[in-house]
Amino acid sequence: MANEWATFGADLHLELRGPRLRAGLMDALREAVRSGRLTAGTRLPSSRSLAADLGIARNTVADAYAELVAEGWLTARQGSGTRVARRTDPHRTETGRTRAGRTASGQAASARTAGGGRVAGSRFGGGGAAGGRVGGGGAAGVPGSAPPALPVLPRTPTPSYDLKAGTPDLASFPRAEWLKAYRRALADAPNEALGYGDTRGRAELRTVLAEYLARARGVHARPGRIVVCAGFVQGLALLGQVLRSRGVRDVAVESYGLGLHTGLLTGAGLGTPVLPFDERGTRVEELAGGEPGAVGAVLMTAAHQFPLGGALPPDRRTALVGWARSSGAFVLEDDYDGEFRFDRQPVGALQGLDPERVVYLGTASKSLAPGLRLAWMVLPEELVGEVVAAKGTDGGNALEQLALAEFIRSGAYDRHVRRVRLNYRRRRDQLVAAVAAHSPETRVSGIAAGLHAVLALPPGTEQATLRAAAWHGLAVQGVDQFRRPTVPPTLDGLVVGYATPPDSAWQGALEALMRVLP
Repeated sequence: MANEWATFGADLHLELRGPRLRAGLMDALREAVRSGRLTAGTRLPSSRSLAADLGIARNTVADAYAELVAEGWLTARQGSGTRVARRTDPHRTETGRTRAGRTASGQAASARTAGGGRVAGSRFGGGGAAGGRVGGGGAAGVPGSAPPALPVLPRTPTPSYDLKAGTPDLASFPRAEWLKAYRRALADAPNEALGYGDTRGRAELRTVLAEYLARARGVHARPGRIVVCAGFVQGLALLGQVLRSRGVRDVAVESYGLGLHTGLLTGAGLGTPVLPFDERGTRVEELAGGEPGAVGAVLMTAAHQFPLGGALPPDRRTALVGWARSSGAFVLEDDYDGEFRFDRQPVGALQGLDPERVVYLGTASKSLAPGLRLAWMVLPEELVGEVVAAKGTDGGNALEQLALAEFIRSGAYDRHVRRVRLNYRRRRDQLVAAVAAHSPETRVSGIAAGLHAVLALPPGTEQATLRAAAWHGLAVQGVDQFRRPTVPPTLDGLVVGYATPPDSAWQGALEALMRVLP
């Protein structure tokens, strides 16, 4: 199943409910079309591909497709595949408040149903005052607030291998496909595309992003609510500015994460209180117990916590969105590597539970390359105008945006994600096997996802292991580098970016890592 999920066609996020698979699939597809998550003309995966993704029989999918074609929900043509049929949009007769409320309640029910144990199956090895061993892989590759520099041994060589987390294999960037998309986009671009343009970004990109995010991540998005940014950092800085202008005092953060992100928030004049964590992840219930109105937002990596690597359990996802809804606060969802789940279909985005209380932030930095400087926010209606005003006249690089729009529209993005997802899964499997064989006291922890993993080390061995890595020419980070200053240092581990090296250097990097483990 892991092999099949990693390799087949276009991604489609569906959550099946009930004991009857065909009926559950048909209900899920109807609801996705009815809610507007799958728009008219959207091409669905082949029956073989979707069956492999969902772990059901191909005939079940084919029969469901055929029934929905007969009902008028889908269309099927030779050579064109199965697509969503054009229908009257029921949303046009509803108010935004009614639509958001119904969508939020339906998605919350889906999240609870999907939770059964498969979603929540990750464990952190220890937490907070409880201590213990580390539990997971993580999410972005910019170092946080680092502790004092480690003593450097004499004759330390320049690193020969880079296993720092947060960067994809840049050698796998699809240059030929990207060049084709760029040429097509440039040839078709209207003259006005070369002007200053819309502050939110090119409409072509926002339109295809709305369709892709709905299909692959379960995000409820309209092009008018999407703002394209020059990277996640710009998006977070804009949100910090807007929240402070709205009177928000504090934005809560997770116990482990990037110091760069908290620095952006404090630079906007916001406090960053730290949420505690335990073996199940971040304890979001602490938000409800604080002073009312003190925390106006929370920054979360819910699908794959960075760097510890767990997925926020369904009950805590529901509680987090419920707190935001009842307190009028916002959840800032950093979905940095949501496409890269290796063992099953990825957990849907939090934003699907309540699009009016969750700000969804995505990026091309992990799926393609950080050098593109392309990211996006899907905003609640009430924040769109304020974020656009804060962004000013900066619409970003129009040609890069048009190229990405064409890259996604043509299916090249789905193909690339599938290809590199398979490669990263193979590397993670090799890492797990090598650690088990060479260092039984060390374990790879967290869910099977992302671009890096955490190796949980025996207590008290992290700093010595880092010094040994430097001596062997290996660049790697420790868990402690991502610890918030107020969090007790109870975890020892290495954050290993297995996606970072090119294929030609991966085996050498893995061997060097095995030489330095306890």
